Amino acid sequence: MVDPRFSVLSEDFAADPYRYFAGLRDRSPVHFEPAIDSYFLSRHRDVKRVLTDHEAFTTETLQVRAEPVMRGPVLAQMTGAEHTAKRKIVVRGFTGQALREQTRAIHADAAELVAPFLARGRMDLVNDFGKPFAVYVTLDVLGLDKQDWQQVSGWLNGVGEFITSMGLTPERRRHCLDCAEQLEAYLAPVIERRRRLPGEDLISKLCTAGSDGIAMSDRDVTALIINVLVAAVEPADKTLGLLFKHLIDHPEQLAQVRQDPALLSAAIAETLRYTPPVQLVPRQAEKDAVFAGTVVPAGATVFCMIGAANRDPDAFSAPDTFDIHRQDLGTDRSFTAAAQHLAFGTGLHQCVGAAFARAEIETVAALLLPLLDQVRYSPGFRYRETGLYTRGPAALSLDFTPVHEGAPARAEPGPSSCPLPGRPAPHPPLLQESGPAVRTTTTPTGREQR
Repeated sequence: MVDPRFSVLSEDFAADPYRYFAGLRDRSPVHFEPAIDSYFLSRHRDVKRVLTDHEAFTTETLQVRAEPVMRGPVLAQMTGAEHTAKRKIVVRGFTGQALREQTRAIHADAAELVAPFLARGRMDLVNDFGKPFAVYVTLDVLGLDKQDWQQVSGWLNGVGEFITSMGLTPERRRHCLDCAEQLEAYLAPVIERRRRLPGEDLISKLCTAGSDGIAMSDRDVTALIINVLVAAVEPADKTLGLLFKHLIDHPEQLAQVRQDPALLSAAIAETLRYTPPVQLVPRQAEKDAVFAGTVVPAGATVFCMIGAANRDPDAFSAPDTFDIHRQDLGTDRSFTAAAQHLAFGTGLHQCVGAAFARAEIETVAALLLPLLDQVRYSPGFRYRETGLYTRGPAALSLDFTPVHEGAPARAEPGPSSCPLPGRPAPHPPLLQESGPAVRTTTTPTGREQR
């Protein structure tokens, strides 16, 4: 057994969970946390078993953990015909022609956001670029006004805090619920307009789902919109920051990716395996289950430790080594239901946006790599990761060779729909969704990062 004083809720674990994963897998693969009455599974085979057996391990826990701030049930709570129909609608919004159009918008958004930093030769890839970029792109997919990105981001921080926290004070709980209620109020008139005048965006597809044989109430649509916002925004900036961190830490692999851009997909897949941005996935045991000789009782909450499972030597060779050339991962299948890594989950509730995530990170990384020549950590920068449920860099301050004026980032044809805050619009915004009156300051979360 591990030290009985050990806790995955401790500050030591939060500082660097990866140094504890081997001990958990070897000596306590079913780790119980009495403070939250929950079990933590760390072996790849156990995590995969839980995520693929959706009858024995359900998403019932999300009724308490997610539904209050999602404002209704989300895809992961659904099964049967309802799940199939609604998942199909969302998947269509992230694949095929929709994905091709989104890729152009991703490129334009990235070029616009990085442009102010190129002449300086310095940028915090997480806070200056990654976080606004992730929100920008998701608002594009939904057809929402990107000028509202800071306000939407503030609300999403509160929603995310509610979902990922292992213990909220009454004050923080009220704050998170307030954020969710304000986000719902912001979306209500948008949904009403899209029902009357649908476009090609994902919200319109949800609002007109009756043509697919399934009618959705405003509550259903709201929950799915927030579901998409959280799922698309939360991991994106983390994955981008982690990708660049690992490549900078492995300069020979960075040089290989620069020389052969076809290796970029493999670098992203290995980043997802090595440091998955989503570290914990909760399930509820519907009946007694035995793992490694330990009984997990019916009704118990089980947390699948994705980071530990992705470093399991029974699943991957040299699992604690970052290697874009590894033969036991498979780049093509790493963004599908056949993925060996578990960063997108697996089974019935595998992430619906895996193809979009690949296109998003590939597109922005392919744009940034040539621009960030001689990229390196800024002098005095000290790397630190934060988060238990989701995890990523708190910051990533980078220096690079300045790009002189006259050699800006080139965006593909088709400017983004809205300008950056404080910058004039080159043309009238294409989308002018107005919501209810909101405060002009971003809603604070009181947290540095999840």
